Amino acid sequence: MDALWGIDMGGTKIEGVVLMPDSGQVISRLRVPTEGHLGYEHVLDQIHLLINQLIAGSGISPTKIGIGTPGTLDPILGEMKNCNSTSLNGKNLKADLESRTGITFVLSNDANCFAVAETKMGVIVEEMPNAEVVFGVILGTGVGGGLVVNGKVIGGRQGIGGEWGHNFLDNSGGKCYCGKTGCVETIISGPALERYYRQISGQTKNLKEINLDYRNGTDQHATETMERLFYFFGKAITVVINIVDPDAIVIGGGVGNIDEIYTLGVNEVKKHVFNHRLDTRFFKPKLGDSAGVFGAAFL
Repeated sequence: MDALWGIDMGGTKIEGVVLMPDSGQVISRLRVPTEGHLGYEHVLDQIHLLINQLIAGSGISPTKIGIGTPGTLDPILGEMKNCNSTSLNGKNLKADLESRTGITFVLSNDANCFAVAETKMGVIVEEMPNAEVVFGVILGTGVGGGLVVNGKVIGGRQGIGGEWGHNFLDNSGGKCYCGKTGCVETIISGPALERYYRQISGQTKNLKEINLDYRNGTDQHATETMERLFYFFGKAITVVINIVDPDAIVIGGGVGNIDEIYTLGVNEVKKHVFNHRLDTRFFKPKLGDSAGVFGAAFL
């Protein structure tokens, strides 16, 4: 069986890995700078450079590469969309890479890569190996999600499978960059929580400081901010559970490091789920920032 090849496209770096297909052992792993400010063609050049370096380092030539992107390839139009690396938007990244390299590429967004990596190499294979349906949550600067069923990413007709960060949650979140109002991301992302704290307190603190003050019971505004997180997390993720009914949910991103999400946040889920009990299990991820590139390889 051929080695597994994965590339993770980030705003500042592009990382690639070659894995043994059975064990997941790393054969080669390298990074190059993205240098997106130099334009789309330069980013393509950097990906090609990385592939050539991985070939030299591993002695293996790929026929297929999975690539995690900071947005989504529209399966109908064949164009990238919703990329925070804006030079990719409107471009047919898959076709352009294949034309340049002669290699077949399978693209998916970073949340999907996170979900499949944690399913196949991370916390799910360790803690719940029989899980058939896994939802991976990115809860940090932004809010996203990835859906994996029987080890396979569900991309969807429009390439937005698993996308929960831009569903309506509450008008108090205000306008979202996507053009809608009250998205999940405007309520429970890290920047949204810090903004809410600033609005009610007149002070500026980062989320880590807010959470510490909440735990110490020294700041009523911090308490209100954290209680807002737990309440709305419960309402937001319950929609996913009621529709998909996953075996497991893995929560990545900086907000996912808050321990109370797994206790007080899950208690809020129990209030809203369409069942008399909650059997979905919640996990912290195991792979850290390796999830993106490993997940790309498993595409």
